[in-house]
Parts: sequence; structure tokens; C-alpha cells
Amino acid sequence: MTKPIIAVTLGDPAGVGPEIVVKALKSKEVYDVCNPLVVGDKGVLSKAIEITNVALELNAVSKPSEGKYTFGTLDFIDLKNIDMSTLEYGKVQAQCGQAAYDYLAYSIKLALNKEVAAIATTPLNKESFKAAGVPYIGHTEVLEGLTKVSDPLTMFEVKGLRTFFYSRHVSLRNACDLITQEGVENFIVRCEEALRVLGIEKPHMAIAGLNPHCGEHGLFGDEEVKYIYPAVENCRKKGIDINGPVGADSVFSQALNGKYDAVLSLYHDQGHIATKTVDFERTISLTNNMPFLRTSVDHGTAFDIAGTGKVSAISMIEAILLAAKYGPKFLIESDKNN
Repeated sequence: MTKPIIAVTLGDPAGVGPEIVVKALKSKEVYDVCNPLVVGDKGVLSKAIEITNVALELNAVSKPSEGKYTFGTLDFIDLKNIDMSTLEYGKVQAQCGQAAYDYLAYSIKLALNKEVAAIATTPLNKESFKAAGVPYIGHTEVLEGLTKVSDPLTMFEVKGLRTFFYSRHVSLRNACDLITQEGVENFIVRCEEALRVLGIEKPHMAIAGLNPHCGEHGLFGDEEVKYIYPAVENCRKKGIDINGPVGADSVFSQALNGKYDAVLSLYHDQGHIATKTVDFERTISLTNNMPFLRTSVDHGTAFDIAGTGKVSAISMIEAILLAAKYGPKFLIESDKNN
């Protein structure tokens, strides 16, 4: 079977994105499962290779089908959008914000045209985006805008533990206020659909409790009694295999040990802490509910070490491997559903 082509973005050129990309593409396990195609800038890539001291031959192509995809060769599309004479590592720069956006937008175009099977992204910087006048705050917002898909569904995966998030960047107080029976029911349905698209035919899920010990029947918090239990019961009547709410202090461990295919986390840090404690570097973000799959490292631009070659590429390797694992299945199932 032909290996899938995975588009890999460089991210913010002033951050560690270029370094983790060239380090990751020096890993043979990446080439064993996919054909990685970098969308970036030749000057930035050449400098990253120099900084990290990896032996890679650069091969510029104009379209994915032209790539060599052989271990030791880095195939890339050159957008030629960075002035290397003014690039400064570890600093917010408008040209870097614009370049990071351009890499992502071009990769999205390739994915929408089905020239690549998935996208694996590297970190961008929100301040650099703002300095460039990019009308989006981050990856998710760009994906929403350019794919015309509202509210993409985020899932983390680490060592088989899959975690979905009911809410993202809101205060803890607001996260609690967002819990409604209708909202939780819709969330459960969307998570089950996402798992099926990823190739899990009969997902067995658990939803984490919002309050300690799931509120102890209303003793300290009534969201479980009023909203979550009824939502779970209604979803079970629809044939969805969902347990819970299950205490958040135990459900993630249970899922890690194979009891559940996924945990539905009810607020940002609840799931982030659980997954990143298992293995921070191997926690990968997957964006579902789109025409294609996007995976991403779950760390930032690391401006403090950018340009030093010290950054680890483990997370980038994992992001590409997961894109190769799920991307083709995702396209097949998405086509069936459309």
C-alpha cells in the first residue's frame, strides 16, 4: 500500500518549529509509515539543519507528487517568505507570524484538495500573528476559518489514552456554567462519531465527573445530578456505549489501562493535566470534525531555547506518526459520511 503523504508545517520560524521538523525527519520510523512533505522556507530549513547538525538533503518541489520521500532527503515546498538577514530567534516578529500563517494555509489547501492525507503542525506564536495582522488567534481558529467548519473537536492521545474536551480556553467558573444537558449530550454524540471516523468501530467511552466524587449526589455540586447523568442516560438509549460520570481522579487511569477507548473531559485542565502527566512530550493533539485530520505537538514555540538546537523532537515524531496512523482512515470515513 502506498504510504500517505503528510504535510508538515514549519510553524513560527523564530521558534523551535523548524528545529523539531528537521530532527523528526532524521528519524527512520517516520519514513517507514509515511511520506512527509514540509511546507516552509528554504532559508529557515537550511539554518535549522545547521543548528541541529543533522545530515539532510533538501529537495524543493512544487507539488506533493514530485517528492522523493526517501530517508535522508527532506522534501519541501518553498514559500520563500522569510528574510533571513532580519530573522531573530526567540522574538516576536511580524514576518514570522505571517510566515507561520502562510505555511498552515498552504497545507490546508493541500489537504482540502486531497493532495496530502493529513497535516502535522508545529507551534506558532499568537503575538506574532497579531503583529502580522493575521485575523486569527491560533491554529484552531485558522482551521475553522479556512475549512468553514465551526467548532472543530479536539482530542489528545498519549500511549493509547484518548481524551476529548468539552470546553477549551475559558475560566474555570465559566467552564462550569457551560455544562448543560443538551450540551453534554451533543458532546457525547460528537465524540462517538469522531472515534468511529478514526477507525474505532464500537467506541466504549467514559465521561469524567465535573465535581470531586461526581458531587456525591448533590452534596457539593449538582451539575452531575441535573445535567450529566440525564445526558448520559439519553445517549445510552440512543445506543451509545458511554459510562459515567466517573470520578476524574480514577477514570483517566482506567482508560490508560484499556478499560475505555476514550475519556470525555469536561474542562480544559482536567484532561490536559491527566494526559500530560502520563507523558508530556508524547501527548499529541488531534483536531477532528473537519474534512481532514490535523495533529500537532502540544508545546509552544519555546522562544527561550529557539536557535540552540536543544529542543527534543519526540513530540513532533509522535505527531507525524499519529497523522500517518489516522489520516487515511479519517479521509475514508469522512468521504462515507459526506
